[in-house]
Amino acid sequence: MTPAINCAKKAGITFNVHEYQHDPAAESYGEEAAEALGLDPSLVFKTLLVSLTGHKSTLAVAVLPVTHMLSLKAIAKALGAKKAEMADPKLAERTTGYIVGGISPIGQKKALPTVIDSSAEALSRLNVSAGRRGLEIELAPEDLAKLTRAVFAPITSE
Repeated sequence: MTPAINCAKKAGITFNVHEYQHDPAAESYGEEAAEALGLDPSLVFKTLLVSLTGHKSTLAVAVLPVTHMLSLKAIAKALGAKKAEMADPKLAERTTGYIVGGISPIGQKKALPTVIDSSAEALSRLNVSAGRRGLEIELAPEDLAKLTRAVFAPITSE
């Protein structure tokens, strides 16, 4: 079990776990998950960490569809920060307790401000990393928001 799965269990939410054989040569972890599990890519969300300027927290979490790119301006605006840039991968790993490609928004070592792209609100279920490469957790967007104390906002680039 990963911290993400343990956190979901402890909260008593309904979820499913999907496992697949991770290919180390895969260029996009999220797109690999969608393909390997036979899922619509719009239902698979990636977890990205950003460094913030002008905010009480130096790091934040963005959760968005694997089919989209993160808008750094949009996430900074959603969090009331002056600026956002992609976080250093090593810092992301140390802070979350997960490795890149397996970073889950759930059960991180340190609770960080989290923003889920507003497109998730229209879905009944979505998939995010369950805490390691080759493992996804499927749950309702509102449950994900509850577990991560997230807000919903448009954070993808057009």
